Amino acid sequence: MATTVRRTTLTLPAAPLGPGNPLPALRPLDETHRVDERVRATLPADMARQVAYRPLRSVLPVRLLDGYGRDRVPTALDALVLENDHLRVTVLPGLGGRVHSLHHKPGGRELLYRNPVFQPADFALNGAWFSGGIEWNIGATGHTTLSCAPLHAARVPAPDAADGGAMVRLWEWERLRDLPFQVDLWLPADSAFLYVGVRIRNPHHHPAPVYWWSNIAVPEDEGTRVLAPADEAWHFGYTRTLTRVPVPEWNGADRSYPLRGSHPADYFYELPEDARRWIASLDARGHGLVQTSTDLLRGRKLFLWGAGPGGRRWQRWLTEPGTGGYAEIQAGLARTQLEHIPLDAGEEFAWLEAYGPLSADPEAVHGEDWAAARRTAGERLEAALPRATVEAAYDTWRPYADAEPEQRLATGSGWGALEVERGGHRLPGTPFDPGTLGEEQLPWRRLLRSGAFPAWEPGRVRTDPGASLVSPAWRDLLEAAPATAAAEYHLGVAQWHAGDRAQAERSWERSLRCAETPWALRCLAVADSESGHPSRAAERLLRAVRLVLTAAGTAATEAAAPAPDAAAPDAMDTTGARRAVSVVAPPATAGPEAGPDGSAREAAEAALGREAVVALLAVDRADDARAVLEALRPEIRARGRFQLLRAQVLLAQGDAASARAVFDEGFEVCDLREGDEGLSDTWFAIAEALTARPGEPRTDRTRARARAEHPLPEPYEFRMRPS
Repeated sequence: MATTVRRTTLTLPAAPLGPGNPLPALRPLDETHRVDERVRATLPADMARQVAYRPLRSVLPVRLLDGYGRDRVPTALDALVLENDHLRVTVLPGLGGRVHSLHHKPGGRELLYRNPVFQPADFALNGAWFSGGIEWNIGATGHTTLSCAPLHAARVPAPDAADGGAMVRLWEWERLRDLPFQVDLWLPADSAFLYVGVRIRNPHHHPAPVYWWSNIAVPEDEGTRVLAPADEAWHFGYTRTLTRVPVPEWNGADRSYPLRGSHPADYFYELPEDARRWIASLDARGHGLVQTSTDLLRGRKLFLWGAGPGGRRWQRWLTEPGTGGYAEIQAGLARTQLEHIPLDAGEEFAWLEAYGPLSADPEAVHGEDWAAARRTAGERLEAALPRATVEAAYDTWRPYADAEPEQRLATGSGWGALEVERGGHRLPGTPFDPGTLGEEQLPWRRLLRSGAFPAWEPGRVRTDPGASLVSPAWRDLLEAAPATAAAEYHLGVAQWHAGDRAQAERSWERSLRCAETPWALRCLAVADSESGHPSRAAERLLRAVRLVLTAAGTAATEAAAPAPDAAAPDAMDTTGARRAVSVVAPPATAGPEAGPDGSAREAAEAALGREAVVALLAVDRADDARAVLEALRPEIRARGRFQLLRAQVLLAQGDAASARAVFDEGFEVCDLREGDEGLSDTWFAIAEALTARPGEPRTDRTRARARAEHPLPEPYEFRMRPS
């Protein structure tokens, strides 16, 4: 049959994403995959240079997605299906273009790990991410900020269009690096391989750092083995070290079997320069998936969760009970995911990938002779899809990369259209139409056309300050715009992103003089915290919370004194002692507000409340931190993140027994970050307080006793490194 492309819906149990976090991501990136200068000095010169090349400082201008929960309901997701006689491919354009399924029809088997639910978790650079399928990671080290975002999609002519072939094109404007990219997927009429053409373009007049990794989730069991043409790999563990190790045997175990590791780990394979680029995952019978590409996509990697309790807990966290586990085989532009590669002005990176079934003699590919095992897999790949065929397919695809869409299938964001209007970019094949501009882009389009950023409505606290833009071109426009609370706020965010912190603080102070808003107060609080003034930061955040609570119609008053000056470094009485500040809780009958404004207000209250509690605890103001918690609406306090904060507040107040009771009651931190050990650290801090004897100093011995007497319960075990 000729390849068909159709639209459909896929119904999965899904947890809603919830509203975005309204606070700009000013703080340094919390990314697990980084190494310090000491480790970098041990790396090969080219790798060390690329590791140091323009790493991301924050995810600005992208907003954080942390408003999701874990209550899943059946949800219809838009899907695109490509199909021929051999494969049926299901793509989710509304979720980063994720390839959800790659079904091999003759064998009746799924080649990918297909997650039966959509459950966001805090793994992407900006938060929400989900496991399973094939994901397209662009931007910077980590899971892309587009993991749960819609992409543009269209039907376009395929290289075999004369035979009725068609491609699905996915494209979007990647905002961390301001680069447009496209992913073209097609199935040649009689092919058992999905072809994927990828192109990243730099339309600017300066070089740009580029990151790309295609992550493929594959089913995992005791018999799963991952093979690649390499005898060495760079091992990255969550202790943040990068070490060259032999493949497959290392530290007494064959690491090509994912379940023979004890903790989550990455293995970046060191492929010889002239070797064909490929990686495969095969089961005990020798069946599985192979991925190969043209040579530009040089890197190959195995990610494993391992067989330890933390890795197993994470696997269960990402799906529903009874679902099998998975590993990830990956392919990228660099040798490791810690590197970024420069793309010159006006240039592009383009390559072709192929995904399909692979079967090989199980005795050979699972034998102890590693060279023979990978040679067998490589020979089977060459028989199924010769290297020359992939290179020829790339050459055939290149003229079609500029083909204009024939039929729109899905719509992404309006940010690309805004950037095209500002920069006058010509991008054949990936149209960013003005009709895609939405409410988020309209204030910036007005700035572009009129030179003035729309002012915020006076006398009213907005539930959301709006998205910021931070590139030099937008910063220049903001600097020339008339000074208003909104323009100065966004200018400060852009200046902060550029590293000009002193100017950023001045802009936020000017914003406050125009109108007191929680948004400028919070930005100044971050600046205070980063510059070593935590008390002043806590006071500003406390004031910001009051403003949001007042705007939400909840009471926000002091019990004994008027509100302190937001700019004062501390709230002191005339004797120099710190005043206790009380934030009165809302009525117990207060419920969730309907509509988008209500959800935005709740997101603002949760985001500022969380930061305020953390800041107050950092300056030993546990009573005030508790007052903030109690002032938040009940549905926020009930969240697992705020139950963890409640336990930390109780511990700081000296009530370890009540803190322990919070854990005993049970809670789930829905937005627990990959690598975050806050749950286990808090549990063991409580355990030490409970087991401490009067006058006994804290030592390694007392800590060991506390851990022995109070082992971490399994529901809270998310540690990704040896304890």
